[in-house]
Amino acid sequence: MKEEARLTRNFCIIAHIDHGKSTLADRFIDMAKLVTKRGPAVDQMLDSMDIERERGITIKSQAVSIPYTARDGKTYTLNLVDTPGHVDFSYEVSRAIGSCEGALLLVDAAQGVEAQTLANMYMAMELDLEILPVINKIDLPSADIESCLHQIDHDLGLDTDLVSLVSAKTGVGVDGLFESIIEHIPPPSGKDSDPLRALIFDSHYDAYRGVVVHFRIFDGMIHKGDEIQLFSTKAKYFVEEVGTFKLGLNNTGELHAGDVGYFIAGIKTIQDIRVGDTVTLASRLCQSPLPGFKEVKPVVFSSIYPVDSNDYEELLAAIDRLKLNDASLVYEKDSSAALGFGFRCGFLGMLHLEVVQERIEREFDLSIVFTSPSVRYQVTLRNGELIFIDNPLEYPDPMKVDHAEEPYIQAQIITPSTYVGNIMNLCLEKRGVQVGFNHLDEKRVELIYEMPLAEVLFEFYDRLKSVSRGYASFDYHLIGYRRTDLVRLDILVNGEPVDALSQLVFRDNAAFRARKVCQSLKEEIPRQMFKIPIQGAIGGSVIARETINAMRKDVTAKCYGGDISRKRKLLEKQKEGKKRMKMVGNVEIPQQAFLAVLKTDSDSK
Repeated sequence: MKEEARLTRNFCIIAHIDHGKSTLADRFIDMAKLVTKRGPAVDQMLDSMDIERERGITIKSQAVSIPYTARDGKTYTLNLVDTPGHVDFSYEVSRAIGSCEGALLLVDAAQGVEAQTLANMYMAMELDLEILPVINKIDLPSADIESCLHQIDHDLGLDTDLVSLVSAKTGVGVDGLFESIIEHIPPPSGKDSDPLRALIFDSHYDAYRGVVVHFRIFDGMIHKGDEIQLFSTKAKYFVEEVGTFKLGLNNTGELHAGDVGYFIAGIKTIQDIRVGDTVTLASRLCQSPLPGFKEVKPVVFSSIYPVDSNDYEELLAAIDRLKLNDASLVYEKDSSAALGFGFRCGFLGMLHLEVVQERIEREFDLSIVFTSPSVRYQVTLRNGELIFIDNPLEYPDPMKVDHAEEPYIQAQIITPSTYVGNIMNLCLEKRGVQVGFNHLDEKRVELIYEMPLAEVLFEFYDRLKSVSRGYASFDYHLIGYRRTDLVRLDILVNGEPVDALSQLVFRDNAAFRARKVCQSLKEEIPRQMFKIPIQGAIGGSVIARETINAMRKDVTAKCYGGDISRKRKLLEKQKEGKKRMKMVGNVEIPQQAFLAVLKTDSDSK
């Protein structure tokens, strides 16, 4: 092993959402003096998007090489990979963790061990990483360090002697954490003489140079000018530039076994690069790829339409641009009789959907409408054919369907025991089945439920936080498909179905959902000269109805006295006119009605 490899440490920071990962990364960068005091003071330096800073979340994993002179006088290279915390991006987290030898497991001194702390720790253990527990935010008045130490020992089963106490905000204890990283995280073990074997853990798009690939070399070396091959696609490219990350791209010309860095090879689209893929040399292929690679599949589907149909070309350009930086976004062209032309998109989860929506509205200044989010259902027809459906309009005739299946998740909820009753009621309401109940200590309980993914999409997380006063934490993973009683709910306005408002729902929830949509449309659609019925229907059966009353003109105003039959004649004439008008009348549904319905839908059961 070369001396450079002995002086290298590759590590990541893993934690539950909002436990201070990005702030700790800032302190590491500050202490390594990678940012000058004269430069602008920016928090969360590795969070490059405005949305990341505003929401306090990390969406894209980032890497940075930090030089550090230790107490033994040697200068070490610490390669830090900052990971997202949200469950939507768990595959990205797993590949980022897979590119390291060690992990800092952050625990908030005020909140303790939470659901994703456990989930990320198990992921790191499966990849055989050295785990260093860190208690962060020790400067908070509500910090309970003794309780956190007990949880690290009792819940996580980690050695409390290795715990570092830090405040990422003030910098207290960060020096000691540097020394702990050097002492306890092992150096990389690969050899430069072996065939090249490197793991892609992320990529981003540069408008002038194409795709910049973030990778970690396990064996072998890479130089500028080498011809590389990607294991999954067999695609070959010539390396134009290779180097390390120093808050920017630092061109070094070559990288060795154990290094974390980037390469640029004239790759035009980010779809050609897959996170988790193995890079090798075309002239000297490695024997086997690195384990853990899988295709990332979307789990939530929704259609996007421009509010103004003239903005369709701009929306197409915006989604194409987003796709350059987000390989997990899947889309195809779609159209609706009510909303015109748009796109059917696939997302990793609801947070991913919200991020894409905000980026389109902010970065491209477009007003857009999202249809109701749906999951992908598996439908078996009577002739034995199996089809996958994520769009309600593609649902076949119920007479042809043998049975339908929906994706299920296993949810892990950690909560103070005070709120157990509220959370159990919420999970039962969402068709959850309890499969585990563990007392972590005298104050906290771990609940494990199996429930349909479709039930978690609509405000489950918000309601979980409100019934537990913000103390419950939540993590989940997909466990497969199970049978369900699925129906297509159609919304009819004046007897005409509105395709953009159709939904696939569980039969028992259909009436509740239909009532919500009908009530919302009644408030938003302007009155006409004739009555407008708004109905929710399953097949030919109407299960909910609201009526928008007609605007009335007082046709009897000119009758002052005289025979009643004259008034009756005028009213009958008006009635006939309204009936004729209803037959030819066309109800225009305003865009705000769609927005209101879809907002109501995400707030509904």
